[in-house]
Amino acid sequence: MRALVYGVPPGDVAVPERAGPLVQNLARTPTALRHVPDPVLLHEDWVITRPLLTGICGSDSKQILLDFGADDADNALAAFCSFPQVMGHEVVAEVVELGPQARGLEAGQRVVLNPWLSCGPRGIAPACPACDSGDYSLCWSFTDGDIKPGIHTGVSADVTGGYAELMPAHDSMLFPVPDSMPDEAAVFADPFSVSLHAITRHPPPRSGRALVYGAGSLGLCAVAILRALYPDVAVAVVARFEAQAELARRFGAAKVLAHEPRSALIEELVAWGGGRLRQPLLGLPMAYPGAVDVVYDTVGKPETFEVGVRVLRARGTLVKAGVHAPGRWEWSPLYFKEISWVGSNAFGVEEVDGRREHAIEHYLDLVSAGRIDLRPMLTHTFRLEQWREAFLAIADQGASGAVKVAIDQR
Repeated sequence: MRALVYGVPPGDVAVPERAGPLVQNLARTPTALRHVPDPVLLHEDWVITRPLLTGICGSDSKQILLDFGADDADNALAAFCSFPQVMGHEVVAEVVELGPQARGLEAGQRVVLNPWLSCGPRGIAPACPACDSGDYSLCWSFTDGDIKPGIHTGVSADVTGGYAELMPAHDSMLFPVPDSMPDEAAVFADPFSVSLHAITRHPPPRSGRALVYGAGSLGLCAVAILRALYPDVAVAVVARFEAQAELARRFGAAKVLAHEPRSALIEELVAWGGGRLRQPLLGLPMAYPGAVDVVYDTVGKPETFEVGVRVLRARGTLVKAGVHAPGRWEWSPLYFKEISWVGSNAFGVEEVDGRREHAIEHYLDLVSAGRIDLRPMLTHTFRLEQWREAFLAIADQGASGAVKVAIDQR
């Protein structure tokens, strides 16, 4: 089958004059379209699918565009992956072959992928405590069993992802898509679930104020979730590009702000939230009392954390949902205001409106009920052989207007 493989010698690609750093990186990324062996049934309860529409996740684009930063060489998560990789885990697919013990699926059925390679897919029994409680993204077994290390589809050398003509999956990793739901809606199940986990595990107070930092896929999903599930909460959004800002307004954000200059951003948030500005001798001002109850940071950079802790109220919450390279940041407001700085990792079984079920099931239910519609976020689609054009659109979002880009193999 054809597959986009990461961890191979880069192709010979010309770099346009005055190209930005991400465009330059795309020319030397260790990625190429190759013919590789078709996937096999890893266990008897696995299936083979044919990807139809695969969203490009921010983590995939950072990896292929070499955008994790020079200071990230000691990333601890390198222990939980294996190479070479065929990435792509935001997948709508069609079942084409079932193992003899696969249950709950039929050939020809359309499904969305829950990518976590936890105890069940690895054939490990009894399940670890995390899996037993539905926290599959915290599984203890990501390097165990006879499947090569990998936390999810696309980062294990044995479990190729959606940037390919075929993709393997365990029967528990696939959720049937209702016939009435188009692929363009189903493809957002994964990023929606990531943001749902961050918000429902760290919800805003009633009639409170929330800041969504970043208006890419996770940020815009967060806005849609807050408007659908917490309608009495006022939502502000920091957007870098105009296409993102337009969608944030469309999804119901009360206030949309530019990401720079940061001093003006802080001033506007304080004016919106009713806090009080304090100006230090040097550096950014701080709100005290603060103006925001909770910040959902989908960017994860030092400069975004610095703004977040400055605008939060005392004992507010800064939720780190974005992934980026580490770096120094001025964090004295973190301890001074006794702020809770917490990480949020993917998704599992979540509680919504008093009902506990898998996050992807919540998504399919909310879409079917007409409470969530993320389709306007899908701005660009490309064929598999156009993968460079797809990542170029992401590398130059200001010019392309790209928000969510997907590989279309229908």
